[in-house]
Amino acid sequence: MAGNSQRRGRRLTPKAGAPKGSGGKNKDSLTGRGRTLPADERPWHKGYSGTEKLPQRTAWKQDKERRAAAEEGRAPKIGQPGSKDTTWGRGGGRGVPASRGGSAARGGRPGAGRTGPRVAPGRKSNPSKDTPELLVGRNPVLEALRAQVPATALYVAQGIDMDDRINEIIRTAADRGIANLEISRAELDRMTGGVLHQGVGLQVPPFAYQPFEDMVAAALEQQAPLLVALDGVTDPRNLGAVIRSAAAFGAQGVFVPERRAAGITATAWRTSAGAAARVPVAQVTNLTRSLKACRDAGFMVVGLDADGDTDLYDLEAAVGPLVVVVGSEGRGLSRLVGETCDLTVSIPMISEVESLNASVAAAVTLAEVARRRSVEL
Repeated sequence: MAGNSQRRGRRLTPKAGAPKGSGGKNKDSLTGRGRTLPADERPWHKGYSGTEKLPQRTAWKQDKERRAAAEEGRAPKIGQPGSKDTTWGRGGGRGVPASRGGSAARGGRPGAGRTGPRVAPGRKSNPSKDTPELLVGRNPVLEALRAQVPATALYVAQGIDMDDRINEIIRTAADRGIANLEISRAELDRMTGGVLHQGVGLQVPPFAYQPFEDMVAAALEQQAPLLVALDGVTDPRNLGAVIRSAAAFGAQGVFVPERRAAGITATAWRTSAGAAARVPVAQVTNLTRSLKACRDAGFMVVGLDADGDTDLYDLEAAVGPLVVVVGSEGRGLSRLVGETCDLTVSIPMISEVESLNASVAAAVTLAEVARRRSVEL
């Protein structure tokens, strides 16, 4: 129609085409995830109705809902624990008897051959830093109890092999009024995420780091002040091993950066074999600034470097106040940290191995420092 192109509100851009999909490109990312578990099969949900032992947190949620429902005069919206089979079949799929189940290769349902509680497949929890952690292992748990680390519950697996450590753990926990809960080994496996727990776990609040200034002041009160600093060590097992070596060779503390570095987790606790309960650990905002503060306080700052200008066996400064700086697993000392060190030290090796693991290098260095001090002092 004439003049139609001059009408008000006419479209000046072409219409959008049909929406384009991924064409199935993202289909493989969902492979193996399985179905999302309903509320009555999730152990952490208040509607859980499974046959496995009711987790403490879930029991608290259900009790809270009961109280709220009683105040409002309604029926509680909770599950009926024990009314729904939530275990894997012992030879077949989920809840399928062994005689009827088949393996996945023969077209059986997912989960053939598994036992124990079911967990939503492909899903992992990301606990907050402020949530309690579970220390596992007989030595870490025993050392934590001996060091009076605050704890809220002790979990012991049913049918555990009793030895002197377990007897002392149970006795010490009872003396301190810590709840002692006997649970199935399958439940403890689920709580620890498959970590080797040796049948015992201790629930503790988040690790309490020592203030850096207090740690430095306490070290200077000793006859031979010795601290260890970690520069970007991200593996908690290395952190735990360094703390264990620090305790073995007389260091008064360990400090690490707050960011881009490992902190004290259950893994670090276990690797330290409980030494984290005896050696103060501090987190610092800026490692370079903290090393400068140590220098101002009278410490000699020594960095471990494969290309260091001083041989470890020629380290005469080992007998005085000392800070040993250990670099990260891959790149070693960062540039700024290396420039802050008073000197860099290398560990002599007779083979063609380029470098040692961070925790091993720390142990070798601390052992040499302890040897020199035993001779000089």
